[in-house]
Order: sequence, then C-alpha cells, then structure tokens
Amino acid sequence: MSAPPPGLRAADDDARLLSPFTTWPDGPGGAALSQLQVSGIHCAACSGLIEAALLKLPGVQGASVNPASARLALRWQPANVALADVLAALQAIGYGASPDVAAPARALRRQERRQALWRLFVAGFLMMQVMMMATPAYVAAAGELAPDLDQLLRWGSWVLTLPVMAFAAVPFFAGAGRQVRAGRPGMDVPVALGIAVTFLASTAALFDPAGPLGHEVYFDSLTMFVALLLLARWFELGARHRAADALEAVAGALPTAVERLRDDGTSERVAPEALRPGDRIRVAAGEAFGADGRVLQGRAWVNEALLTGESAPVAKAVGDAVVSGSVCVDAPLVVTVHRVGEDTTAQRIVRLMQQAQSQRPQAFGLVDRVAAGFTVGVLLLALGAGLAWWWVDPSRAVAVAVAVLIVTCPCALTLAAPAAWLTASGALARRGLLLADLSALDRLCTVDTVVFDKTGTLSEDRLTLRRHWSQGADADALLPLARSLAGLSRHPHAQALADGAGPGAWTGVREVAGCGIEACDAYGTVWRLGAPGWVAGAPDPDARLAFGSADCCLWLDLAEQPRADAAQAVAALRKAGLRVRVLSGDQPAAVQRMAQALDIAHWQAGATPDAKLAALRGWQAGGERVLMVGDGINDAPVLAAADVRIAMGQGAMLARTAADALLVSGRLMALPQALALAKKTRRVLRQNLAWAALYNLACVPLALTGWLPPLAAGIGMATSSLLVVLNAQRLNR
Repeated sequence: MSAPPPGLRAADDDARLLSPFTTWPDGPGGAALSQLQVSGIHCAACSGLIEAALLKLPGVQGASVNPASARLALRWQPANVALADVLAALQAIGYGASPDVAAPARALRRQERRQALWRLFVAGFLMMQVMMMATPAYVAAAGELAPDLDQLLRWGSWVLTLPVMAFAAVPFFAGAGRQVRAGRPGMDVPVALGIAVTFLASTAALFDPAGPLGHEVYFDSLTMFVALLLLARWFELGARHRAADALEAVAGALPTAVERLRDDGTSERVAPEALRPGDRIRVAAGEAFGADGRVLQGRAWVNEALLTGESAPVAKAVGDAVVSGSVCVDAPLVVTVHRVGEDTTAQRIVRLMQQAQSQRPQAFGLVDRVAAGFTVGVLLLALGAGLAWWWVDPSRAVAVAVAVLIVTCPCALTLAAPAAWLTASGALARRGLLLADLSALDRLCTVDTVVFDKTGTLSEDRLTLRRHWSQGADADALLPLARSLAGLSRHPHAQALADGAGPGAWTGVREVAGCGIEACDAYGTVWRLGAPGWVAGAPDPDARLAFGSADCCLWLDLAEQPRADAAQAVAALRKAGLRVRVLSGDQPAAVQRMAQALDIAHWQAGATPDAKLAALRGWQAGGERVLMVGDGINDAPVLAAADVRIAMGQGAMLARTAADALLVSGRLMALPQALALAKKTRRVLRQNLAWAALYNLACVPLALTGWLPPLAAGIGMATSSLLVVLNAQRLNR
C-alpha cells in the first residue's frame, strides 16, 4: 500500500491549502466539502462500497461517488479526521484517490489509463493466439486432427490463458472481492465467477479428459470474454477522463500571476488570490484575466471560448465586462477588479462542474438497487442451472452455468443511466450551459412553460444612460452622486448607471429586493436609487430609474437592447410547443417594448419578488411545468419555486445559488437546445435500459437450455455494454 500524497496531513489545518479542491458551505470552522478523483472504479457497486467505507470514519459526515465520472464529493470535519486518513481508508479497500486539483489528478488518470491499456493489450493479443490454436478443432473434419496434436493445442491455449488470468482479469477479481467483503454484490461478482469457473473447469477437462466435467475446454471463450469486457471498460474510462480533462481546462485557465497597478503608477506581480475588489490590473496581449472585472482603459479582442463555447473573439472597450480565464488577444487592457477567488466566473464553472460530476441522481440509485438485486438473482439462477444440467448431462453443466453467469451480467444495466447523463451534461457544457443538478435533465422533459426575467436575461446585461432630468434641482449635479451610490449595487441598472465610477462615502447601505438601494450621505441624509415608485411618491412615467432624497429627485432613462439571439430563441421555444412569458419588476412601458420586440404575448411588469412568486404558483396550480430564467436578487425566490431553474452566468450570487444550471455563455439559444437534448437523453436512457432488458430476456432462455455457448455469451454481454456506451455518445452530436 502506497503512502498518501505528501502534504495532505499538513493541509488539513490550512483552509488556504485545501481551497483548490474544498469549499466550506457552513462557513470557516464548519464542515468541509472536498472533491476527489478516484481510480479503480469499474461499476456502480464500487460507489456504494466506497461510500460505506468512508462513512465509518469519525468526522466524515457524507460521501457521494458518481461512478460515471469517478468523482467523490466528501463532506468531512477537518478537526476530527485527517484527509490523509481518508485516502488511507480508500487505499485499504483497493481504490486510489487524489485531491481534484490538476497535477495529481492528471497523474492518477494517466496511470489508470496506461494500466487499463496494458491489460487490454495483453487480453486482446493472447485472445488472438488462443483463437488460432482453437480454430483447427472447429474446422477439422472427424479424424483429420491427430489426438496428440489436439492435446498439444489445448495445452498451448492453457499456457497463453495464464497471463490473462493473472494480469488482465485482475480488476474483475479485485472488484468482486471488495463487493463480497462489503456485502454489496455488483456486476464484478458474476463476471469473476464466470471467469474463474470457466478456467477451472477447462483446466480440469484438460488434465482429466475422461473426468466428470468432460473433455471440452473453453479457453478461447474465456480470453475473448475478458478482452471484450476490457474493451467496453476502456471506452467508459475514456468518457470519464474526457469529462475530467474538460474540468481541468477551465481550472487551468487562470494565470499563476497577474500585474497589479499601484496608486503611484508602479506595478507588482501577485497571485490571483491576492487580488481584492477595486484593484486595477494590467493584462497584456496573450495573457489570461485573473479576475472578473470591467475594462478601465484600452480596447482589445478577447477570446472567451473556454468559458462560453464561442470561438470568435469578442471586442471589449471601456466599461465592458471581462471574465477570469478568458484571454486578451491583441492589445493590453487595464481592468478594475470586481470579483475574485471563488466568486469569479471560472471558479464558479469549476465548482458547478465538480458538483454535477459528483452527483448521483435518484435514477442512478434506482438502477443500482435493481442491479444489486439482479446480481443475486443471477447467481442463484446460474447455480440452479448448473445443478439441473448436472443430472441431465454432467459434461455440459459447467458450460451452461458459465453461460448463464456471463449472459445475465448487469453491466449494460448499470452503465445505462451514468453514460447517458454524463454525456448529456458534457454536451450542454460545450453550449455554455453548466448543470449544477443532473436531475434537472429529467425535469426539463416535462417543462411546458418558459418564463424569462427581462433585465439582464432577455436584454443585454449592459445598459446605457439615455437621458436624465429633474424638476427643481440641478440634474447634472445630482448625476455623479447617483453614480457613486449605484456603484454599491449589483443590479444591472445600477451597474449601467455607475459606468465604472467608484462607490462614494456612503453609510447604512441597504439593498431592498425588487425596489433598489438606499444609504446615508456624510450629512445623514437618506438617498434612494431604484424603482421610481419607491424613490418618489409621484413617479415620472418616462423614467426607468430614480435617485433622490426627501427634498429632490433625479429621473433617469436607460436604454437596453434584446440579446442578439433572443428573438431566435423565443421563436424556437414556441415552435417546440412551449408557452413563453416575461415576468419582470421593471416599468410596464419598458417590459412592453421588450415583449413586442420579441413577439411575446404574455408579460407582466412591475412585479415584486412576492408578486413573481405568486404568479409562478398560479401557473403551477393551473398544471403548468415552469422553467424560470433569471439573474437578479429579486429572482431568487421565484427561481427556487420553479420546476427547473436557470440563472444567467453574470447574475447575482443569490440567484446562481438557487439555480439548477448556469448559462455562462449568455446565449439564449442554449435553452431550446437544452430542452431538445433533455428529451433526447431520456430517449437514449430508455433505449439503453430497454436494450439491457431485452438482451437478457432473449439470451437467458437460450443459455438455460444449453443453446448459447460461453463464447457467444461473452460476445453478447461485452457487445451489449459497448452498445450502451456508444449509444450514449450520440448525445454529443
């Protein structure tokens, strides 16, 4: 047993060192949620075995393993258990693990891939040699093959089968041993039994051809079965590793150092973790952005392909938002930092991908339970078949029992759901839609109504001030004061008004969901910025925003444009038979303009968070299944109540927390594509499950009656597993 990776025990007491693969959902000092990459997983039963072993450790509060991505989400108390002890517990039951940061996890995958390839090569190469030695016995006519030559070929097949048993088939025996010790039989148990019984029976027939087991040997069937099953697992391993590589590509997009500008005009190189909101950084051509922010100086093309999936560079000028992980292509930019650390776009994407790949949706658990019961049934059925044939024809009893064991192995059944769901989540990620909850795929299939927020969702997230005016006050004098208060809010209207202006010396700042923000100036005067009806008793109907105190009021009108693909997305949703609604807290005139521009007949304006929630529940009470798309603080309650929840990538943290998925690309066409892919995923999943069931229903009677030899059973079982994985890959199209 190898020692745990160095430094992990020291890291247990250092939240900063744990941070690359750990979050603290309960705050500092609480339980930690760590993401780890696990090697040695071959079937769904492995996940239950790992979870059961870890939950026995003091300080481990929860463990969830996704067998499709081989990713472990561990909830634990660093004060009560060391991470090194967790890794040692995994090693004790035969699994390797590494914190899910790039270098060690990548080395772990490389080792797993190399070992799997060697096992496949050994099994495949020796299978061909054994098949050549077995061919004369199949094609020779009676009396053509001399007995001594036949016996020599059988002995040669036995010798060539030994490396297959001692090396290539080891994962099946190791997995079966772990499952039996844990009392959780999985698909490795019937596979290992089938391999072992076939080898032992064939060996007995070779050494004693006149014995009770007859003279038939099945070394060709055995080696082909192992080779084909290893081939199916190789494809499954490749799918898992591609998902992990995509995650590392995002995690590795951040630079190791950034240039921070000092107030005196000099600069220094610092780690991205040292940045704070309000810092200014200079990003040279060819460098990646180390934090989210807005352009303060310069104009350049920025490549955001890694984060949004859009291959064409995007032009960025003063005031435009830039995201961490994107690359400045052709000219330097000076950027004001807005979000750092775990709140940056790149880190949110990493966390979402880790969360989604670590989940085991309810469907996974159902399939696991069915497969576990099915495995026990398979063992009893094979035993019964062998005993029955022992009385009919003892020489064929072992062959029938082995054929039943092999043909009924639930490999395809346990692969059906993980393969489809993981492939679909990867396909959506390439379209810029990251799933935080894999079960949302199933819920998307039932949606019949799509409800959009307007500002920052249907419209571009960057507005411009069209005009400002006031009655009885100097509008130009009030505007800088309004901009400084706007700098304290994350609402798109406030950000557009601030236009890069820094926050002023405000105290008692309070943001009211659905209304706006209020604060006190240096003289104790309360000022409000937000909805005109909230700021002033008699709002101006032409104003979208207002700023004022008890003595004066500044009216503001902001211009907005629909997103470039909003009309296309709305048309695609309607074409798919879905109702489309707009539910906004903005002024009726602005909402009406947007609805008319996008040809949306059903819209509601001036809605507070409570009114949005009431409207949603009214639609649900009428039988509608609602997908809600929003981005603001006031969207969080209605997002939480919707059947499916999608937040825009630049939205408020509260909205993102309540969401099932994050639309990081900002392209609304990803929504009809996601709905179509969800239905396709359900079809593929049902096809996989149906194929697994029909295959067993058709082949089990043949195996029981002795009409299906072990060779054909092995080919059928491995082929069914391979077809399930390949069928799931259609979701990538």
